[in-house]
Amino acid sequence: MKYAICNETFEGWDHAKVCDCVARLGYTGLELAPFTLASRITDVTGARRAELRRQAEAAGVRIIGLHWLLAKTEGFHLTSPDAAVRRRTGEYLADLARAAADFGGDILVLGSPLQRNLAPGTTKNQGDELAADTISHCLKALEDGKVFLCLEPLTAAETNYLTCAADGVALARRIAHPFVKLHLDVKAMSSEAKPVPDVIRANAEPLHHFHANDKNLRGPGFGDVDFKPIFRALKDVKYAGWVSVEVFDYKPDPETIARESIRYMRECE
Repeated sequence: MKYAICNETFEGWDHAKVCDCVARLGYTGLELAPFTLASRITDVTGARRAELRRQAEAAGVRIIGLHWLLAKTEGFHLTSPDAAVRRRTGEYLADLARAAADFGGDILVLGSPLQRNLAPGTTKNQGDELAADTISHCLKALEDGKVFLCLEPLTAAETNYLTCAADGVALARRIAHPFVKLHLDVKAMSSEAKPVPDVIRANAEPLHHFHANDKNLRGPGFGDVDFKPIFRALKDVKYAGWVSVEVFDYKPDPETIARESIRYMRECE
């Protein structure tokens, strides 16, 4: 398995220190949340992007891409009924794709539940049509940078749109583009009717990126989720992508989360 971890876990830490820490603990990938860098990714200059990439590579870590793409932004929405908002959002996704490529990464994880919620009265099919239109505005940037936009199903407690793996697959198939794929997250899959390993096996073909966490919002091994059958399923489907630790509860501290998560995952593997 290739292990990565999300940088917002290390709130307030200098980027170079984060890279040194995660490399020392055994991670080879780092996933960035844009809001940890600037209000918008377009505020991060080319020189700063190059510096962040150099610092990661000097530590022996690759910046694999970006997630929380629209979090803490204003004016963007995936399923807006307003065509101008959809275009603006799609063009910002293109900006994020170019940034990911500048960092040396090739992944965008499209989660951001608040910025994709369906307006009252909007059906799922209408939502798919609106989301597909938004994403159409970033497809050329994905192609140019060879960056994959990975659709992330989340729980119904977080959003009213794309709330199961099947929804993510349906939208990806509707867009039918080689750089639009599926992302799976253990915490989100834990809310589905099928066991997590079954969800992985059922959606192996479009699966391109994977977040490891517990349904209690903590890291792998910090709760009741057994990762042994999960890793068995990933190996059974010959998953070759990253397994990236994403947590939402930052106790007891970033280094303990990072150290114990990778220790547990290696034990399960």
